[in-house]
Amino acid sequence: MSKIDKYIEKRSVQDADFAKQVEQEDINLEVAIKVRSLREDMGLTQREFAQVIGKPQSTVARIENDNVNASTKMLSDIAKATNQRLTIQFEPVH
Repeated sequence: MSKIDKYIEKRSVQDADFAKQVEQEDINLEVAIKVRSLREDMGLTQREFAQVIGKPQSTVARIENDNVNASTKMLSDIAKATNQRLTIQFEPVH
């Protein structure tokens, strides 16, 4: 475990708000990676992808840069527009 992981773990135990923020950032990062991978697999620029999903290019950029909490509605809209199936999973915490 790296020093930063140890710090995050220790601080998360001490500060519930910090722990919630870390969890949300983990989710945002996973969404960012998945959306960018989908766009790249489709061979599209952010602008082209935005046109496909009916959102501004700036929204795509914010999602991919982990600067937005993408709602399930937004993710559902992206899935529908790109002929994908959105799945949501619950996994036990380690």
